[in-house]
Amino acid sequence: MAAVASQTTQTRQDEVTDLSKQYDTPMGLAHSTMQALKDRIKLHYDLASDYYLNLWGEHIHHGYWATDEAKAKDTKEVAQVNLIRLLLEISKVSEGARVLDTGCGIGGTSRFLASELGCTVTGITISTKQVEMATRLTKAEAAKQIQGDDKTITPDADGFIALGKGKVRFLELDAEKMGEYFASDAGTFDAVWISEALSHFPNKALFFQNAFKVLKQGGKLVLADWFKGEELNQTQFDNDIKPIEDGMLLPPLCTQPDYVKFATDAGLKVFHEPKDISKDVSKTWDISWSLVQNPSLWAFAFSQGRDGIAFLQAFRAMRRGYSNGSFRYAVISFQNTPAPVITTVREQSYPTSIDISRPQPPPPPAHLLSSGPVRSDPSKLMATYPQPRNQRGSELGILVPPRMDIDELRISKTENRINGWPPNA
Repeated sequence: MAAVASQTTQTRQDEVTDLSKQYDTPMGLAHSTMQALKDRIKLHYDLASDYYLNLWGEHIHHGYWATDEAKAKDTKEVAQVNLIRLLLEISKVSEGARVLDTGCGIGGTSRFLASELGCTVTGITISTKQVEMATRLTKAEAAKQIQGDDKTITPDADGFIALGKGKVRFLELDAEKMGEYFASDAGTFDAVWISEALSHFPNKALFFQNAFKVLKQGGKLVLADWFKGEELNQTQFDNDIKPIEDGMLLPPLCTQPDYVKFATDAGLKVFHEPKDISKDVSKTWDISWSLVQNPSLWAFAFSQGRDGIAFLQAFRAMRRGYSNGSFRYAVISFQNTPAPVITTVREQSYPTSIDISRPQPPPPPAHLLSSGPVRSDPSKLMATYPQPRNQRGSELGILVPPRMDIDELRISKTENRINGWPPNA
């Protein structure tokens, strides 16, 4: 069955409809500047989010069909929730967690985490329209849970709306500024959640750095995103990736290892390795291509200029990229692990010299102290050279160090005479 499905996808990957031919436009154009791209992204979501709600529902992300049975039976709405559950599975985000939902769209995932897991969720998006829609949809959902005639929903002092076991709020914020915005909350979030939004960010390394800042020790970064395949040749890139980057308003796509490097460079640790689920999400675009075969939608896209048309035409490029394997989809999770504890070991002091007067040796023979000039302290001499080590030394009447040879013995006896000491002293 999987092989048949693959063949069907291959034959339909470049399916051209009358509408797509009518509004054909060159694809694969480069973006001018990153700031101009961000402005276009904001405008796109401000204008198109109502259409997203009609097309995809409250969850503006891929669906996940993990089995052949799921691919045959599950609706896109069920599959979208299954993707959220997969992200929870690979990240182990717990109930009651404090979550920052980055690129939250119209708040579908934020509401799920609040109502189902009792999380306290702050959703951020660059789109003013999406903040308005997310708040409205959340209030409507919260009102359903209120018993009685008064369905008034009033956010708390921090702007949170109670929902199920948790609460949620939405803020208009450029995610690249979240480290600065949440500076007073640094190290307090249990999880940063980002689903299919990071591919829009021009500075992806900055996002990982900011995520590290706002996460508490042990906190998780939960991620689902689009990627280009590794080691693509120029033809594959030009045919499959450039049209997606153009139509979907994306800066250059990264590979999965690129994200791992950004994360580890920022101080995060891989909690769950990239899980490539491209084959289990590609059905999203078969469904989407069918849904956009609506003349009014193409007319609306045309009214928005080239960006609107290129966006719809990119649906074909997405299907082609998945089919060819050049466009990939993966989920990953990272963790802000505690910094290693460095124990300072106090430097141990050691004596620079040895007190040779301890322990005290037995007193020297009396004849050594009976006459002659005073020599060095005999006890120290005894401690240094504790006893004669050969018969010749004993005959000469002096104390011999462990490896003193016969020449040294003669020198020692000569020194005794020069100093006026008795020969046997």
